Amino acid sequence: MNTDRNDAPAVTNFIRNIIDEDNRNDKWSQRVETRFPPEPNGYLHIGHAKSICVNFGIARDYGGVCHLRFDDTNPEKESVEYVDSIIDAVKWLGFDWNKDGTEHLYFASDYYDKLYEFAELLIERGQAYVDSQSAEEMRLTRGSAQEPGKNSPFRDRTPQENLDLFRRMKAGEFKEGEHVLRAKIDMASPNFNMRDPVVYRIRFAHHYRTGDTWCIYPMYDYTHCVSDALENITHSLCTLEFEDHRPLYDWFLNQLADDGKFTRPLPQQIEFSRLNLTYAITSKRKLLQLVTENHVDGWDDPRMPTIVGVRRRGFTPESIRLMCDRVAVTKVDSWIDMSVLEGALRDDLDEKAPRAIAVLDPLKLIIDNYPEGTSETCSAPVHPHHPERGTREFPFSRELWIEREDFQEVPKKGYFRLFPGNKVRLKYGFVVECTGADKDEHGNITAVHCTYFPDSRSGTEGANGYKVKGTIHWVSAEGAYEAEVRIYDRLFKEPQPGAGGAEFLDALNPDSKRIVRAYLEPGARQANAEDRYQFERHGYFVADRIDSKPGMPVFNRIVSLRDSWTKPA
Repeated sequence: MNTDRNDAPAVTNFIRNIIDEDNRNDKWSQRVETRFPPEPNGYLHIGHAKSICVNFGIARDYGGVCHLRFDDTNPEKESVEYVDSIIDAVKWLGFDWNKDGTEHLYFASDYYDKLYEFAELLIERGQAYVDSQSAEEMRLTRGSAQEPGKNSPFRDRTPQENLDLFRRMKAGEFKEGEHVLRAKIDMASPNFNMRDPVVYRIRFAHHYRTGDTWCIYPMYDYTHCVSDALENITHSLCTLEFEDHRPLYDWFLNQLADDGKFTRPLPQQIEFSRLNLTYAITSKRKLLQLVTENHVDGWDDPRMPTIVGVRRRGFTPESIRLMCDRVAVTKVDSWIDMSVLEGALRDDLDEKAPRAIAVLDPLKLIIDNYPEGTSETCSAPVHPHHPERGTREFPFSRELWIEREDFQEVPKKGYFRLFPGNKVRLKYGFVVECTGADKDEHGNITAVHCTYFPDSRSGTEGANGYKVKGTIHWVSAEGAYEAEVRIYDRLFKEPQPGAGGAEFLDALNPDSKRIVRAYLEPGARQANAEDRYQFERHGYFVADRIDSKPGMPVFNRIVSLRDSWTKPA
C-alpha cells in the first residue's frame, strides 16, 4: 500500500525507490520497519518533524511500522520529562508506533545487557581493546585529513587483558576517563569514524531508568546499529550528517553477523537531507541558551521552533505534515524558507478557521445620531466559503471600537477610510460619515465622531445604494470581550542566524513579541484552549493552551494573513 492518508499516490523519492526495489527482490519479504530514535536530552524541534514524517510516513504507506526508540545512553543529560515530551510531540503530529496490537516503543537502555555481551565478543575476537590514553592523548593521535592517525600504545593488548580491564571498568574500579573501550579498525582510514572509535566510556552518573546499575555506557554509533538489528529494522532512515558514519554502522553489524548474532540481510542505513529552516535555529545547545538566558519564556515559548513551541503558537499538526510533504526528500542539504511552513499553515487554516472580528489597536467611535441605551444585532458568516456552518451574531451600539489606523484627520493620498467628511461602511453594519474627532491636551485623538444612515445596513434593501470606497472593522464597546492578545512574529530577523561565525543572539528580532489589550466580538469569549480563528484582516489566532481560562481566553497570533517578510535571494 504505497499511498498517503487520502489514498492519493505518495510522492516518490529515492528512499521509496530503494524500498520498491527491495520489495521487488523480496529482500525483506515485503516487510518495512523504520525507527525514529531521539535522544531524550531536550525537546524536539521543527527539524525533527521532517524525520518523524519521513520515518513514520514511509512505514505507514507501505503497511509497516515505525518504532519509537529512545537513545538513552547519556545519563547526565536525559530525563523522564524529555521522554514524555517526545512521546507527546510524536502523537500530536499524528503518528503512533502500534502494529497489530503491539506497541513498538523501545529504549536503548533495554539493550544494555546485550550491548555489553556483544562488546565482550568483539574483545574476544580481537576487534576491540581497552585504551588507557587520556582524552587529550587520543585527540593528538587521531591524525588529520592529510595524516593518518597513530596506533594507541595499548592497541596490542591481548584479548584476555582487554576482557579483564573491561570487566573491571564495569565493576567500577576505575575513574572516569581512566580507560575507554575502542573498536580496532583502521587508524589510517580516510574516514575519521573508522579510526578506532570509542565504544564504551566510564560515567558515574545516575540513569533515569537503570539507576546506578551501570557505570559504563555505550556510545551512539555502537548502540544505534545494534538496536536496529535487535529490533529487526529494515530501513534505518537518518539525516545526512550520519552519512560518514554508515561504514561504521555496517562494520559493527557485519562483525556480529559473522559471529552468528544477527542474520542477513542486515538493516540498511539510508541518509536524506535534514530540514534547515530560515529564521530559525535547530541547535539544541543554542535552544538551551535561549531558554537559560531568558531570551524566551521557556521551551514552549510560541516563538521557539520546538514542537511544544509551535503547538502553543497555534500551528496545526496537519500544516507541519503538509510542509514536510512539500519539502523534497533528497540527498542534498538546502535551506527551506520559513514562508514554506507559513504557507502550509495558511492553506490548512483557511478552510478550518471560523472568522471573528478583533480590534487590536482600539480607538473609540461614537455614532452621534444613534439612540443612546439601545443596540441591535448584526450577523456575519462563521466561514465565508462554507454557508453550511451558519452565522455568528454580535451587537451594534452607539459606541464602537475601531482600529486606530482607520482614522486620519488629514488623509494621505489614496486613503479611503475615516476622515472628516468621508463615508465608509462598517463591515456587516451601516454606512457612517465622519464628522470630526476629540483630542486630549497633547493633541492625541481620543475619539472619532460619525453619523450613520439607518437605511444603509448590510443585507437590507437599499443598502447597496450607498457607494463607498472604504470598509472598516469594528466591535461594539458595550458587548466586546476585552482580551490579552500576543502578537508573535519570527524570533530572528536574519534568515540564517549566526551564519559566517556571527553571534546568533545578535540576530534576535526585538519585535518578535508584543502584547496588546484588544477588543473582540463577544463570541470569542467562548473559545476553548487551542481553538483557532481568523481574526478578519489581522491573521490567524489561537486561544493559548496554557494561559486561557474558561470564559477568559488569551490569544496568540499564529501567522499573519500574508507574508510580510522579504524572501532571501
